[in-house]
Amino acid sequence: MGVDWTKLPPELLESISENLKLYPDYLSFRAVCRGWRSSTPKTPSHLPPQLPWLMLPPSQSYQSHCAFYDLSTNKLRFLSLPESSNPNKRHCGSSHGWLVVLDESPSILLLNPLSRAKLHLPSLSSFPNVHSFNYSHVGKEYSLRSPSGDLYTRNLRQMRDSIKKIVLSVNPSKELRFVAIAILNQTGELVYCKNGDDSWRFIPGAQSYSEDVIYCEGLFYAVDKHGGIAICDVHDDSPKVSIVQTRTQLDGDMQYLINSGDELLLITRHLDLEFSFEPHQSYLVYRTKRFEVSRLVWSGPHWERVKSLYDKMVFIGENSSLSLSASDFTGCMGNCIYFTDDYSESNYDGSLGEHDIGIYKLWDGSIEPLPCYPRNSFFRMGWPTPLWVTPTPC
Repeated sequence: MGVDWTKLPPELLESISENLKLYPDYLSFRAVCRGWRSSTPKTPSHLPPQLPWLMLPPSQSYQSHCAFYDLSTNKLRFLSLPESSNPNKRHCGSSHGWLVVLDESPSILLLNPLSRAKLHLPSLSSFPNVHSFNYSHVGKEYSLRSPSGDLYTRNLRQMRDSIKKIVLSVNPSKELRFVAIAILNQTGELVYCKNGDDSWRFIPGAQSYSEDVIYCEGLFYAVDKHGGIAICDVHDDSPKVSIVQTRTQLDGDMQYLINSGDELLLITRHLDLEFSFEPHQSYLVYRTKRFEVSRLVWSGPHWERVKSLYDKMVFIGENSSLSLSASDFTGCMGNCIYFTDDYSESNYDGSLGEHDIGIYKLWDGSIEPLPCYPRNSFFRMGWPTPLWVTPTPC
């Protein structure tokens, strides 16, 4: 006589579910039958860091939904995200599974796509470089003060696009005492706020360390164009900044910091300028040519070139940079860099051409398209740039 799998004891089902490590597997487990669903929590709290999904640009067919490409299953997952689908919205980072959403208002929204939890950070009008803000001054709503003290104006869209990336210290669902750091595009300054603050504050001494920021073991690490590091402690009211002057000066177009195990890695991106042709017009586009990987040797200190990431794979772009082991997931390759286009402000305003995204293989220097890329006709510039988002159900 066969086993009736729908009648398994609830405590056994709960034990089995707690041994599932991948969120898609957990969803499939709960989908078996009503008994299995009732024996397991809808929102798992035991899952380790998950493989990020690629948030694709909106399509005409799914205007209130966002498509996410899941590498492990090679499938698209659609989530209802009206807060993120408006053409005036811009994604300004993803961190610990939370999207940072800006629009042509001072609002800064944190949104978890899976749980649909929302939080608001202090508004753009509370940034320390904002002298005044007035909706009635159409086209010149913001008056800003430059580092030299001069006043200049920006409209709503320009202010929205003046933020390069916002990075969170921890998952706000698990720790309400989180900190956010924003990188300012034009001036290269860093500003921060703590949850519950009314405004943002400068981090003195960290200007120009604006290529990338990550959080690691209680501190923020920021990197400049040549690989110099600023270590920022923002726990107290007066931030403390320590500068790590590296002997090795790295040349490249963009830099990304990665916390990989017990090592601090630097990914250097090199771009080429190319002509692209379409009927009746031609235009210049940037393309990724290659990447280099270095690790920080603290004695010295200096950057040392890394020939292989072995089982590790890294995900870079507007997201908080991430390193994972390929052997923990299906559908992935180790020793690879999964990258998205995060360097062109024109991404937000209708430029033509395809996004510069793909998989860079460190062992031979080749670039492979992401599997979802050829299939989606809406993968064009003029939509927001694709973005890695780690599925975090809680």
